Amino acid sequence: MVVFRQEMVEERMGDCWSRTKDQFDNLEKHTQWGIEFVERYTKFVKERSEIELSYAKQIRNLSKKYQPKKNSKEEEENNKYSACRAFLSTLNELNDYAGQHEVIAENLTSQIISELTRYIQELKAERKSHFHDGRKAQQHIENSWKQLESSKRRFERECKEADRAQQYFEKMDSDINVTKADVEKARQQAQMRHQIAADSKTEYASYLQKFNQEQNDHYHTLIPHIFQKIQEMEERRIERVGESMKTFAEVDRQVLPIVGKCLDGMTKGAESIEPKHDSSQVVESYKSGFEPPGDVEFEDYSQAMKRTASECSLSNSRAESKPDKPTGKSKGKLWPFMKKSKSPKQHKEALTLRLNDFMASKPKMHCFRSLKRGLSLKLGAGSEDFSHLPPEQRRKKLQAKVDDINKDIEKEMDKKDALIKMKDVYVKNPHMGDPSSVDPRLAETGQNIEKLQLEAQKFEGWLAEVEGRMPVKSEPPQRQSVLYETQNSVPSNDNCAQDRESPDGSYTEEQSSEAQIKVPNVEFDDEFDDEETLPTIGTCKALYCFEGNNEGTISVMEGELLYVIEEDKGDGWTRVRRNEEEEGYVPTSYVEVFLDTNGKGAMTYI
Repeated sequence: MVVFRQEMVEERMGDCWSRTKDQFDNLEKHTQWGIEFVERYTKFVKERSEIELSYAKQIRNLSKKYQPKKNSKEEEENNKYSACRAFLSTLNELNDYAGQHEVIAENLTSQIISELTRYIQELKAERKSHFHDGRKAQQHIENSWKQLESSKRRFERECKEADRAQQYFEKMDSDINVTKADVEKARQQAQMRHQIAADSKTEYASYLQKFNQEQNDHYHTLIPHIFQKIQEMEERRIERVGESMKTFAEVDRQVLPIVGKCLDGMTKGAESIEPKHDSSQVVESYKSGFEPPGDVEFEDYSQAMKRTASECSLSNSRAESKPDKPTGKSKGKLWPFMKKSKSPKQHKEALTLRLNDFMASKPKMHCFRSLKRGLSLKLGAGSEDFSHLPPEQRRKKLQAKVDDINKDIEKEMDKKDALIKMKDVYVKNPHMGDPSSVDPRLAETGQNIEKLQLEAQKFEGWLAEVEGRMPVKSEPPQRQSVLYETQNSVPSNDNCAQDRESPDGSYTEEQSSEAQIKVPNVEFDDEFDDEETLPTIGTCKALYCFEGNNEGTISVMEGELLYVIEEDKGDGWTRVRRNEEEEGYVPTSYVEVFLDTNGKGAMTYI
């Protein structure tokens, strides 16, 4: 009966221990899965952070790609037009928008990834400690159980030995053939075995009581306490993951106000676009300041012979009335496309027909100055004084150049003042430096200032020249008496710039090989052979300096008064005479023509 009860207790203890061990294994697997879940979530946040950084980098590169280059034409346009300024504002706001994505990545790294990485290490250490305590408690209860089992088996063995000794004693005592000494010996042996069995029983009872107490403590105190700690650890893990997920959303929410401001900035830039202002800027940028061309006069070719005859008679009458003027051959240059006249009477018709043939063969280039201007624009010809530009554009360029030079002068002046102060400090405190070491730098700065001032004076002179030469309606001068008076009073201007352009940009005497005009190889005369002196039909005043470097042209000075001997026939050139020995062609746009009573008035061509 005792043995059966012991076996029942042993069986129940084995089942209970088995169940406890299974729970520890399950908890160990679950907590390991929890740690792996946190690591997986951390990896997810890390990849999201990398995506944000990559996106921000791509946005920044996109914004940088479309930013205008500094000191470029594109930058000037961006500052000029409202649409370009709005686009530039969008690029700047987009750059700030990319910065907010970088902030998201930084906050995800600092507030979630770093914290979870550190927490995972702490969680692993805590989990290891708890399961170490659980295994230790399990090992202790197992050892107690083994001691109880050993004590029980010994008690069982001693009980069996005591029963055998008692049976042997009873057998010996009933046998009449056994001596009394043998019976006494068997009796003592039986008593000893009973005593040993009693001691084993006491020991087994003690171990059993001890095990029951430890088992009670194990299942009601130690294991529940360990399980409670593991449960708290698991709850903290779950709570920490929840907080990280909340932070994950808050990181995005924190940048939404700034992102909203970036988007508001883009919207504001788009609303600031002013189409009318931009179109007016285009007009302001490209207006030339030229006057529109006048009406094209009708050329009556049927009156050529009559006019030639009348001019010849007028020339003869003028020659008779003024015997003091020479009537020899004229030494002036001819128009470059004119062939040698076969007779003096046919010279004027040959020139007109030659120019008309040239104009008819070039319908898109109506005259020599248009051809010259077209090639200049194609070849990109230019000059330091911007004379290749129309007056209004030239004035703007010169004004901008003057402003830049003045800024450079201010910088050099500030540098000079700083050097002077440094020298004064060195003079007062020689231990701080040698005053003479500043002199070379002062001299260099002074030279720079002098050069800049000279350059500023040069550009200011050109600017004043342009501003003073804008097309202005002027009263016609007096007749010949004023002509001679003005010629005597006009000073010689040696600094008249070559390559100077008329207000319409029609003709320039540029010496650049790139801008030279390639004209057909035609024959022309260098002199007016066998031609009588043409009569004057009016006067003209030179508005600009003109260097007559081409064949058939004549050089004139600004303000000079000349005689008109042949008016513009639609080719853009007027034939003038300075004296009896000098005559030639000048651009019509360079002079203001005053014809006689039969004249047509001043004409301006663009």
